[in-house]
Amino acid sequence: MYTPRLLSAAAALTLLVSTQTVQADESSLVLQGIPEIPADLVDRLTQYESTRWASMRSVADDGSSILITTRLGETGQVHRIAGPGAARTQLTFRREPARSPDYVPGSDRSFLFSGDIGGDEMYQVFRYDMDSGKTTQLTSTGFRHGGWTWSPDGEQIAYTSNQRNGKDFDIWIGDGKTASGSLLAEGDGYWGAGAWAPDGKSLLAHEYVSRADSRVHLVDAATGTTKRILGGTRRDTAFYGEVAWGADAKTLFVTSDRGGEFVGLYRLDRKKLRWKWTALTDDIPWDIEELAVTRDGKTLAFTVNEGGYAALYLMDTADGEARRIESLPRGLLYRLTFARNAPVLGFTSAGPTRTGDAWTLHLDSGEVTQWTFSEIGGLDNTTFRAPELIEYESFDGRKIPAFYYRPKGEGPFPVSIDIHGGPEGQALPWFSASRQYLLNESKIAVLVPNVRGSSGYGRSFLALDNGYLREDSVKDIGALLDWIEARSELDSQRVAVQGGSYGGYMVLACLVHYSDRLKAGVDVVGISNFVTFLENTKEYRRDVRRAEYGDERDPEMRAFLESISPLTHVDKIRSALLVGQGANDPRVPQSEADQIVKAVTEAGLNAWYFLALDEGHGFSKKSNRDLWKRVSILFLETTLGVRGEAQP
Repeated sequence: MYTPRLLSAAAALTLLVSTQTVQADESSLVLQGIPEIPADLVDRLTQYESTRWASMRSVADDGSSILITTRLGETGQVHRIAGPGAARTQLTFRREPARSPDYVPGSDRSFLFSGDIGGDEMYQVFRYDMDSGKTTQLTSTGFRHGGWTWSPDGEQIAYTSNQRNGKDFDIWIGDGKTASGSLLAEGDGYWGAGAWAPDGKSLLAHEYVSRADSRVHLVDAATGTTKRILGGTRRDTAFYGEVAWGADAKTLFVTSDRGGEFVGLYRLDRKKLRWKWTALTDDIPWDIEELAVTRDGKTLAFTVNEGGYAALYLMDTADGEARRIESLPRGLLYRLTFARNAPVLGFTSAGPTRTGDAWTLHLDSGEVTQWTFSEIGGLDNTTFRAPELIEYESFDGRKIPAFYYRPKGEGPFPVSIDIHGGPEGQALPWFSASRQYLLNESKIAVLVPNVRGSSGYGRSFLALDNGYLREDSVKDIGALLDWIEARSELDSQRVAVQGGSYGGYMVLACLVHYSDRLKAGVDVVGISNFVTFLENTKEYRRDVRRAEYGDERDPEMRAFLESISPLTHVDKIRSALLVGQGANDPRVPQSEADQIVKAVTEAGLNAWYFLALDEGHGFSKKSNRDLWKRVSILFLETTLGVRGEAQP
């Protein structure tokens, strides 16, 4: 058994590769079984690690400036951009990431943002004043808060908080300036604050039960009285996603799959005590995802998920006519946000061969403008590899979509299969620096499947892994191994799987079922035992996760969950394993990683363990993330035969 090492992040980098100089900090890592990282890998990978990403967060009322989050140092922080291509002016300097900045209505000199400590997700809401440089905490430490929305006059915010009992999320209200928050309406489970009605007399509250069951409530802003208006009945059990007001308190725009397989866009007009429904996107056979409405309610913007790629539409709300914006590069598009008093729509645009940047669309002129130009470490972006969208047949004849990234050359190439989390998530063609490194430098092909249970392909596909069908998604990876074996440019004898969160469970499950066909697995913050996971995840998450995985308190379901948990079948694992974990993870607790590493190591198998003591559900600090990339790539190169065996 390897002896764990407790090190600061800087000390770990220094020990593992003597040529690397890193600024010291107080964070710590526990490293088990991880060998020295070769200098040639560090030297080349450093360029890929130096790529950056800028995310659009807020547009000033008059459209003249924007707020973004990007990382220039150790963590992502808030920056202001005074115009397209202008310098990024950093405003927050926290040790932890500063998230979701949002201009205060009527001012481009103040904004709200949120942040946690060490990835614990106990988010607090802060107000930042640009003139004084002062930050004011608006919420109570020790509880989770966030998701604020502004009243039409900009004098109040509504936000969600579990301060009442630490479990249930309620709707709170405050002035957005001081720590004056008070309970407005009690929720039961996961409630979130939605948009205020244009008259300011009420606001929406979203209740999330599962991806197939959500509800929307109307909350009286003065009394806190609530009335459920969507979902929650036998006749109305559906997914309700985005909900926005129109020009008045009698009009709503809603995304939902209530009408069939895909999430459509609807207009709701209140007629006395009932809502009249009008379908607006029946001609679009994909999910409608984000939407935003101008303050006057005349223009609506929405995105469409076309097999993982995003399309942007603008709609005139008077006649329901929508037009697709064709002048955008193909890829991903998200975080739609309108300026309050200008015809400007902000968003983030990214793609498989380009990092994310902030863009705007001027509604009157139709001009599309890129505001930020994120660095790519001096690399030649023409060498970046874009994926091919493929389908392969699974065990039951169902077609499974996947993104296939192929290195340049003839092969045969070793393969990494990347499995997304969720499980209700969807693998999208994001830019990944480490993936591009694998393709260009390691010559490892990458396959990114959307196994059954993924969103984006209809509600029937989404439900195919529920309850007792859980391992059918694992069989989809078995079918992908068959597909690899039939491809002459791929080496089916050198295949690894990697994934995070639920994708980490999938990695471990694949090692149980297909160890004879897999060289290695990389499990990041993954579930190793469903029962212990459900018992130990944060209390406020348990019922939501039980709705997806099953209730471990039911004896029959408990026995089933134990039977499919990888920890139960460690004796079947024969592949090398790398596990990454954050000690403060409120979703998948550290115990899930500890127990699988202990069991695998005691079975005499090769296990590397990377534990970050100042992280949560993943690695957000650059020093931790960079070291993790180096460790994981070395692991893949070693186990897939790209370089010689690494020595602990």
